[in-house]
Amino acid sequence: MNNNENKPWLANYPSGIPANINPDKYSSLVEMIDETLKKYGDKPAFVCMGQELSFSELDAHANEFGAYMISRGLEPGDKIALMMPNLLQYPIALFGALRAGLIIVNTNPLYTPREMKHQFVDSEVKAIVVAENFCKNLQQIIDHTNIKTIITTSIGEMLGTIKGSVVDFMVKKVKRMVPAYELPNAVSFKEALTQGKKFKIPYRKSNPGDVIALQYTGGTTGVSKGAMLTNRNLVANMEQIKSMISPYIKEGEEVALSPLPLYHIFAFSVNCMALLNMGCTNILIVNPRDFSTIVKAWKGYPVSLMTGVNTLYNGLANDKAFRELDFSNMVASIAGGTALKTAVAEQWEELTGKPLVEGYGLTESSPVATLNPIDGSGRRGTIGLPIPSTILRVVDEEGNVLPADEVGEIQIKGPQVMKGYFKRPEETAKTLTEDGWLNTGDIAKMSADGYFQIVDRKKDMILVSGFNVYPNEIEDVLASHPKIMEVAAVGVPDEKSGEVVKVFIVKKDKSLKEKEVIDFCRENLTGYKVPKQLAFMDELPKSTVGKILRRELREL
Repeated sequence: MNNNENKPWLANYPSGIPANINPDKYSSLVEMIDETLKKYGDKPAFVCMGQELSFSELDAHANEFGAYMISRGLEPGDKIALMMPNLLQYPIALFGALRAGLIIVNTNPLYTPREMKHQFVDSEVKAIVVAENFCKNLQQIIDHTNIKTIITTSIGEMLGTIKGSVVDFMVKKVKRMVPAYELPNAVSFKEALTQGKKFKIPYRKSNPGDVIALQYTGGTTGVSKGAMLTNRNLVANMEQIKSMISPYIKEGEEVALSPLPLYHIFAFSVNCMALLNMGCTNILIVNPRDFSTIVKAWKGYPVSLMTGVNTLYNGLANDKAFRELDFSNMVASIAGGTALKTAVAEQWEELTGKPLVEGYGLTESSPVATLNPIDGSGRRGTIGLPIPSTILRVVDEEGNVLPADEVGEIQIKGPQVMKGYFKRPEETAKTLTEDGWLNTGDIAKMSADGYFQIVDRKKDMILVSGFNVYPNEIEDVLASHPKIMEVAAVGVPDEKSGEVVKVFIVKKDKSLKEKEVIDFCRENLTGYKVPKQLAFMDELPKSTVGKILRRELREL
């Protein structure tokens, strides 16, 4: 395993990071949860809007929730949808459902009724925990699903009597964020916990190969599919993440800001699993687009770690109130989900004085596959090194392994790679090779010493007169322009060249003109890469985790 000829990245592992982890340290995720919640006792596990939930309280409430699920007739292997933003209710429901033997179906609460219907029917969901803000949409499609157990919750429900009442009054009466709905037989989250105290969860052994989560892909290139993640997948990735982070942090003492939604696989595995297992306190941000809530949380707790995406780091680094905060406790920040722009990383590090490092992964790999060392010793502009017990390679269209510095598709192999897609054997066969390699659809190259650099997604590549143009390159160049806040590049049809580059720009300086942009591109890009079309926008369309939606821009 220490053969550096096949794994040149091992030579670049900092001291303290092992070549391999034990993916079978825990037979199940529940075994890890039980150990962790008892180990850290009264220490705060999660904080939301100033309300703390200790490891012990989480332990007790999770038991109540899981027991209630069983009392409603749910059996091991049944699916439960968790559909809410970052609330204290999420880890309670998550850990309780897992203890009851249920399979988690994380659901984006901003889904349209059509998207909800697809996911709930496809995954065969029988129960749901849903924030009441989204119950109106659920009402429209509930009759087309097998959902029989409905638990509704409000944003303020677990924030304490006084604060919770104030928050819910503001959400419902002032901001009018809860449309009227009717869901017969639904019970409140607190009522479920109260009823659950009357019951117990019977002991049930969960095996490493058991599927415990259906994590749905974004569906940007077709129908959304449920990646089947097993106990072993998630335990392995948790151990891999810990192995990359633990040499640099103090176990049981760190405070992590968690602005990304826990229903997203990045925050799910990094914050809700790995950091929690290391005794971190996670500060949950309900709405990451409201920077004032991030500023308030930062002032209230000594934040030392943060996870986020490029657009979030970019926005915060340009926010006046955020720039005035105290960053003296910071250890590092981690970016994932989408490409980190060099200009953003530089600005963030100048502001905080600590590294902003990029990692890489997919839903199908639980998700982390690579990471730059968080001490800043990695290589900017790359996605870092394969994490322990993980192999990456770059292949051509025929699957032949390419040498260093040649561009092709990344393949991943490791214990965190999914079992397959739920009920989709043909799609599984396209994505997983017979010998266990995961086809990522990402175009990249590997340096001679093992650092990987993403060039772009296959589907986003622009073909200009037969030349491949990668949007990431265009965006990285323009992101360095001092008058540009955000940028996205897409290909649009053109009679002469097949496609041309079009860029969508959000200005940082209102004086920016189109000619300045084009001149800047001509100085930094070869002719066929220079945008032929340009549009200024007030904001770019983004997913709930802050990914810029190039698909929507193409449709414009």
